[in-house]
Order: sequence, then C-alpha cells, then structure tokens
Amino acid sequence: MTSENDSKSSDGVFPDTDSGVIGFIGAGKMATALALGFISSGLVPANRIIMSSPQSESQELKDAGINFNRDNVHVVKTSSIIIIAVKPHIVPCVVQEIAPYMKRDCHLVMSVAAGIKLEYYEKALKVGVVRVTPNTPALVGEGVSAFTLGTHCKKSVSGVVKQMLSCVGLCEEVPEKLQDTVTGISGSGPAYICIVIESLADGAVKMGMPREMALKFAAQTVKGAAKLLLETGKHPGELKDEVCSPGGTTIAAIHQLERAGLRAALMDAVETSTLKSREIGGHY
Repeated sequence: MTSENDSKSSDGVFPDTDSGVIGFIGAGKMATALALGFISSGLVPANRIIMSSPQSESQELKDAGINFNRDNVHVVKTSSIIIIAVKPHIVPCVVQEIAPYMKRDCHLVMSVAAGIKLEYYEKALKVGVVRVTPNTPALVGEGVSAFTLGTHCKKSVSGVVKQMLSCVGLCEEVPEKLQDTVTGISGSGPAYICIVIESLADGAVKMGMPREMALKFAAQTVKGAAKLLLETGKHPGELKDEVCSPGGTTIAAIHQLERAGLRAALMDAVETSTLKSREIGGHY
C-alpha cells in the first residue's frame, strides 16, 4: 500500500503488531461513527478497517468502502487493533469466541461496551486491553472519548490510543472509576442535548417558526454556546448572566426553566445513566 493515507497511518499507530488493520467486532452506530471518523480524519484508509456483524452491511459502510465480514475470528486474525463494539450482554459470547486466537504480542483490544471493566477482559483474553467510552459525535470529528489502560498494556499504548481518538474529537485518559460517570455525561449526553434541541425547536414552531428553520436555529445556538464556553474559558454561569438583561426576555425565560426543574432533571439524567453503567458492569 502506497497511498498518502497509508503512509500516514503506519507511523506510530500500530506499534509492535503484525498488521496495520483496525478490526471492529460489531457494526452498530458507535462502531460506524468511530470507523468513519478514523477515515475522514485520515488516520487510516477504508481498506485498513474491517468490521464483523451478523446483520447485513449498512449502506454507510458500503459507501465508505469498509471491509465487512460476518466472522469475528477472521477479524481477530487479520487485525492488530480490535475494537469490541457490541452491546454489553453480547460481550461474553464474543470474548469466548475470540479468546483462543488472541496473541499478546500481536493484539491490542479496545472495548467500547458500557460498564464492563478491564479486569473481565484481561482474565479472558490475556492481552493488552483499553476501556474506552466514546460518543456518537465522533462521526463528525466532535466526539468525547475517555480511555483507561489495562495492566497488560505497554507504555506506548497510551500514545496510540490518544492518536486514534483525538482524530474524532476530545480525548482524555481517566482512572477507571470515572468511566461510568463519563458514560453518564458524554456517552449518553448527545441524547440529552438532542432532546434540548428538539424542545427548543418545538417552542419556536409553537410561536410560528417553520420547523426546518427552528431546528437549524436551535442546533446552531447549542453549538455556538458550547464553542463560546470552550474558547473563552468562562464559567457557564457567567456566560448566562451576560445574556440576562435586567427585566428582560432571557431572565424571564430562565425563571421558567428553574421553576420547571431543568437543572435537576439533567443532573438526575447523568446520575441515572452512571448508575445503570455500574449496574451493567456488576454482572461481569
């Protein structure tokens, strides 16, 4: 392989491995988001990604040119980095199937399955394992990914994982005890924000704005507010106060949000998702 992307991806992404292929076991929304994010960022070309799933190949994967297979063992045999991206209740079946083919010096496993701890994988697979909590905005390069290295990982693995996940957004290494909280805030978070956007748009439609315009205005407002916070470094309360003129429209609206319990509802959502992730992990 001699393409520019191939040359770029071979430099440091696959240390101490026999192949330069990223293999996904599972081809759902999260796997697709990561794979397409890796391709669009230039990390690897499509022909160096393979996915396995019992379901038919999606149109997105076909259009991207990603290799597709229904055999998990084939993915393990042809990949250096294996990303387990299936629902938590399917993980035990996958682990049992691929364990005999894992080689400690050839494979690195990354798991994006919610709740399941590193210890579970390490006992079964005997290779370096990384626990990752990403989110779906990785598809457009605006994801949030938190990762934790397992005890069998070499020091160089941290750099490999950062290089991969930074291609699709913000990436932070965290202690494993925070992974369930990451699920609560950023793993599940896009769903909360989509409800916020939809609700804002519904309000605008109620007041006479066309639906398409309302959704565009709501989404851009959320995007702009987030970018303003990140780039100025100001506390969100300070930015909120800057919009609230005395006796004005915004402070009247804020009063209504406080009365409705918006803050408590969002805090409860993060807590509930976090506890559910812990509950899932407790079964393995």
